[in-house]
Amino acid sequence: LPELLHHSCHAHVLFVRVTVVKVADGSQVRSFDLPKTAMLEFSPLNTVLATWQVYSKTQDNPQGDANLQLWDLKTGTCLKALYQKKVQGWCPSWSDDEKIAVRSVNNELHFFENNDFINIANKLHLQKVSEFMLSPGSQPSKVAVYVPGSKGAPSFVRLYQYPNFGGPTCALANKSFFKADRVTMLWNKKATAVLVQASIEVDKTGASYYGEQTLHYLATNGETAAVQLQKNGPIYDVAWSPSSTEFCVVYGFMPAKATVYNLKCDPVFDFGTGPRNAVYYSPQGHILVLAGFGNLRGQMEVWDVKKWKQVSKPQVPDSTHFAWCPDGEHVVTSTCAPRLRVSNGYKIWHYTGTVLYKQDTPTGTELWETVWQPFPDGTFPERPVKYQAAPSELGSTEAKPAQAYRPPALRNKPVTASSKLHEEEPPQNMRPGATGDKQLSKTALKNQKKREAKKAAKQEINPDALEPQSDPSPASNAQPETSCGDPETDKKIKSVKKVTKHSHCLLLRSYCISWWLKYLQ
Repeated sequence: LPELLHHSCHAHVLFVRVTVVKVADGSQVRSFDLPKTAMLEFSPLNTVLATWQVYSKTQDNPQGDANLQLWDLKTGTCLKALYQKKVQGWCPSWSDDEKIAVRSVNNELHFFENNDFINIANKLHLQKVSEFMLSPGSQPSKVAVYVPGSKGAPSFVRLYQYPNFGGPTCALANKSFFKADRVTMLWNKKATAVLVQASIEVDKTGASYYGEQTLHYLATNGETAAVQLQKNGPIYDVAWSPSSTEFCVVYGFMPAKATVYNLKCDPVFDFGTGPRNAVYYSPQGHILVLAGFGNLRGQMEVWDVKKWKQVSKPQVPDSTHFAWCPDGEHVVTSTCAPRLRVSNGYKIWHYTGTVLYKQDTPTGTELWETVWQPFPDGTFPERPVKYQAAPSELGSTEAKPAQAYRPPALRNKPVTASSKLHEEEPPQNMRPGATGDKQLSKTALKNQKKREAKKAAKQEINPDALEPQSDPSPASNAQPETSCGDPETDKKIKSVKKVTKHSHCLLLRSYCISWWLKYLQ
């Protein structure tokens, strides 16, 4: 297994110093005298270490000291010291090749090239810009920027390609929307589209304690859409597939739904409802895990994405953290402080539900973080999905089917829909043609609807016209015929009924019978 680091990342704060060590042999790379450091971050290629301290000022130094430092790990020199008062967005964002770095400064995005933080290579100015997200992958880099609405104007997100920042007409895509106090932007791996989760703190309708969330889609080819979710309630989690062609959303009031959508924002597969609030794709994208952490009981659902088949359903109570191993075969779950300060520890699992290793933190100590050692993409190829549990001395924790609580008055009676607290929805493949039905074109669907409407209207006007002719029913099931008392009259009425048997109008038939009765009288 790739090495698991279970205290912090490669660098850690030791009393009054920041020390960088090699994981392979524990040797020291660099050590910095930074006693008040609160945040650490490495650049993608591990050439720069960013450190942040809480901003403070004194009477002797009313301006304060620069609290954001960027360190060259090769030489140990400080590349640049900057002022960053807020902890939110404190660290610059780098492209994967470190050719571009971005940070937000007073309604502007400052772009730096090749880790030269002395000279600003480019600027993107937008009034009240509050969030940005740099695209992953190779050049050319793209950036998504968010500007909150004000004075009745909507909020908007725009996509730009570096360094084309000439104005709104240079934007690759633009999406406006209301009901947004804050947003979370998520690029797919190929940097062709971004998902924007917008939320407001207060739901004015009073339907949700969690406020109100909406999900929007923007593509670099200019396409935009609002993702139509199939159940009301909060959006708990959103994740892109590593293939960049699908994304999964966990949403709705509990029990929550989970649905996979394609790039047209059409539903592909619905996992039904269940106790879940998180979704995780494996690094290779062939397995998906739905989990219920936090205030839920820690149930995990492991799915084979290609066959849409469930692999396992283990229980992981009191977990605060989940992460896939880069090999796509193992996961780690942990209970960490400060979220939970008791029963700290971590477990390494095989995705089939087997616990392979367990480590409990000694009493009186706390576990703060668990992190897999990173590996370059493509190091571990995709393997066929297994359904048989991997062997282990620790066994598995497959969830046993639990029965819902039933009051004593209902325990000796059959289960009915009225006795269930929630109606569970089963998984459903929503891909066109998945059920064997032939996919129709838009014109064919339109004509089919016209024919069905015409048929329904005709049936309302003339019900007998659409009734299939059936064989005469047995005598035992025949309805007794009414008689007026005169055999001759009955015979004539019977002949009239025979003539009008295949009439297309019930009114005409009854009118004929009434006319004959009057004539005979």
